[in-house]
Parts: sequence; C-alpha cells; structure tokens
Amino acid sequence: MRATRFTTLTSIVALLAACGGGGSDSGGSAPPVAVAPTPTQTTAGCSLRERQDWAAGQLREWYLFPELLPAALDPGAYTTVGAYIDALTATARAQSKDRFFTYLTSIAAENAFYESGSTAGFGIRLSYDAGAGRLFVTEAFEGAPALAAGIDRGTEIIAIGTSVASLRTVASIFASEGAAGVNAALGSSEAGVTRVLRVSSGGVERDVTVTKATYEISPVSARYGAKVIDDNGRKVGYLNLRTFISTADPQLRMAFDTFRLQGINQVIVDFRYNGGGLVAIADLMGNLMGAGRINNVFSYTSFRPEKASNNSTTLFTPLSQSIAPVKIAFIGTGGTASASELVINSFTPYLHANSALIGSNTYGKPVGQIALDRSQCDDRLRVVAFKTENANRQGDYYNGLATKVEASCQAADDIMRPLGDPSEGSVKGALDFLAGRTCTPISVGGTQTSQSLRGREILQSSQPDTAEREVPGLH
Repeated sequence: MRATRFTTLTSIVALLAACGGGGSDSGGSAPPVAVAPTPTQTTAGCSLRERQDWAAGQLREWYLFPELLPAALDPGAYTTVGAYIDALTATARAQSKDRFFTYLTSIAAENAFYESGSTAGFGIRLSYDAGAGRLFVTEAFEGAPALAAGIDRGTEIIAIGTSVASLRTVASIFASEGAAGVNAALGSSEAGVTRVLRVSSGGVERDVTVTKATYEISPVSARYGAKVIDDNGRKVGYLNLRTFISTADPQLRMAFDTFRLQGINQVIVDFRYNGGGLVAIADLMGNLMGAGRINNVFSYTSFRPEKASNNSTTLFTPLSQSIAPVKIAFIGTGGTASASELVINSFTPYLHANSALIGSNTYGKPVGQIALDRSQCDDRLRVVAFKTENANRQGDYYNGLATKVEASCQAADDIMRPLGDPSEGSVKGALDFLAGRTCTPISVGGTQTSQSLRGREILQSSQPDTAEREVPGLH
C-alpha cells in the first residue's frame, strides 16, 4: 500500500505505501512525472558505496522492525544497492514480515505508473503450471499490443522466439531453465522488444509477432471492470479493480454511483490479481462502500514507537456516490496483496460473516512503505515503515487473510471464462455466497510464500519494477 495519511516528513518524499509499491500524500494524485537523471558512478553522491550507505541510514531511521536489522553489515560484499538491502532485511524476510517489500526503484518510473498506469510491455498478465510446462494469459489490457493482436484471457503461449525459426516450446524452456528461463525468453519490458509467440486459443494455434510498447493500464476495465449482474432476478454489483493508482478515482466513483442508482446492496469486489498501490484509493473504496458509517474507523496506521507522531486513524467519509452493502464477496488469490488486503480487512469488524473471501488465500502484507528519495541518483527507497489494522485492531495477517476473515469460500480462477462472467469459477462462488448457498471454506497450509493462483503460479520477474509489483504477472 502506498499511504497518503500524514504530513510531509522533512527529507522524504510525501509518498507513503501501505501495501505494495508507492503512494501519494495529495489525496491520491501522484506527483508530476519527472525526467529521470542518468546517474553514474561519478555522479555526485551516486557511487555504489554512497548509495548503499544512504539506504542503510534510511532503514535504521525508519524501518518498522529495527531490532531485526544487523548491528553492522559491510556493504563491500554486495555489488548492487538492491542486494545490500536484501541482506539488511534478511531476518525480517525469514520471519515473513518483509518478503522483499523493502526495495530500491526509479523515481521517474514509479511516478509514471502511479499517475497514469504507464508501463511498457506486451500488456498481459501471465501464470504458469510448472509441472505441465504450460503458460497462460490470465488478463490482457486494453490499448496494449497483445490484445490488439488477439491475445486475451485464456490464451496459451506454446512457444517463444525472436523469429519463427528460433521458436522454442515453453515446455522445453521450463524443463531446462524453469520460470526464470521463460521470463528471459519473453525479453525485457522495454518498448520496441519484439517476440514471435505461438499461441493457442479456442483450439486454434497460430504464430503472432508482438512488439512491446508503452501503454497505460486502466484500473477498471472498460470491458468488464464494473457491471450489474442479474442473478435470478437479484441485482449484484460487480467491480474488478486491477490496481490502486490515481486514475482509479473517477472510475470507482462512476461505478459505485451506478450501483447506488440501481439500489444495489450486495457487491462482488474482484481483487484476484491486485497487488496493491495507493492507500488513498483504498480509503476511497472504503468510503464508496461506507454509506451510513460516517466517523467509524476504517483503519489505523502505526509506525515504530519513536516515530509514533506519524500514527493516524482513518475514518469512513461517505460520498455522494456511496452505497451501504449488506454483503460483500471479495475475490482473492495469492496475487491479492497490500491495499487490497487493507480494504478486505477493514470491513470484517462491521459486516462480520457477511463479508467473505472467495477464491484462495491472499498474499499476506499488513505493512506499508514510505518513499525516500535520492533524486540525483533517481533512487527511491521503499521502506517498510508502518503497519495497518482494522477497527478491532486486527492486522497480523502475514500468512494471508483466509484465517482472519469470518467467512470464506474456495473457488477456482477459471481463466477459460471472461472476468465478470457469472459462470466463471470465482464469480459463481461469490454469487453463491451472496445468495446464502453453502460452500467449502478456504484451506490454509502455512505461510503464503509466493503469489499463487489455485493450480498455477504467477510468472514474476526476479527483479520486478513498481508496475510488476502492483500488477502481479505483468509482462
């Protein structure tokens, strides 16, 4: 989550994160996109050692778990700032408190993503079945190259190459190089990178050449992001939020106003692939589903004791578009993290068993990051600095929310059906819950160590950028 809840702190960017990537301190609108400098080892203050020392100093001042930092750690053994940060936070990671949530990223790239969803690539999410050596598209984004080439949810990628002659089967890549090899075969996330993909959809195989480009992710899809489902004469609002970025604000307000005008009081909120984002948008979602809850606690934000002056309490503030749902079905998976989990957790004290998690267990990230900038190096350090809790002071869900919510239902992520389709596995499960039909609770088997879907894993880069962190599986 990227928090937006306290006054700008001296010497740090007014960006807070409380679930995944970055955030804004200005009501959810990110700062203007900056032109990134091109730092080198000779840029003043940007040698490797200077950047490492700066990162370590910020961690010692702001890290939520200072007792888990090593008393001393020589940066000389690490060839990148990121590797040094990972070593500093290794103990917290081993305890599942900071699973690579503290990281270094680009100021310019992060601002571009949070402001408009700008990123580069094919414009698809990918998941895989490693045992079977199969790779699938779970979602495709409007305005991006893949969808324009007819690649959409449910498409299987059978082979990858730089030309037809160089095509390698996905199965052979998995067998010899694993998921890292598949990522490498797909190429870097830069505009202009071209790949030939052999794809299968509807039983038809074809070879298609796709060139990566810069595009903007719409948080609420124009195709299926917001709709009213007629479930045997009962109207149910369906909302699929892809990511918590600034442009979600008007889209969410419009969606919930439509629900309000149709008298809807039962809602499906689909967070199944949502890795988080701006806390301001999480607060907005609470307000849009918080009619009648004025001045009730939505969430608490708490820093470590010596930084307690930054603690805050966020209250529900209903808006003209707000509804008062009596039941909410939240669809989640291992790709559901951060701001998504904050929203789900915040409704449990009020709706109890009338608020359910549908699908599978969530990732487990009840902490958030602040953003600390070293502008001359285009370095933004995301530091886990605070935790979030609901009105009952419940927030210890490092193993996911399945054991914390009062109701849950197992359901499949049926990628062969469109998102928002009433017959799709998780949407059907959500409709069953809302109708009072019985279901099997989600089973939990230990710590959620990866962003997983039922039967598949999300294909994620080993060094994800901000867009890839907030939109799991993005390529």
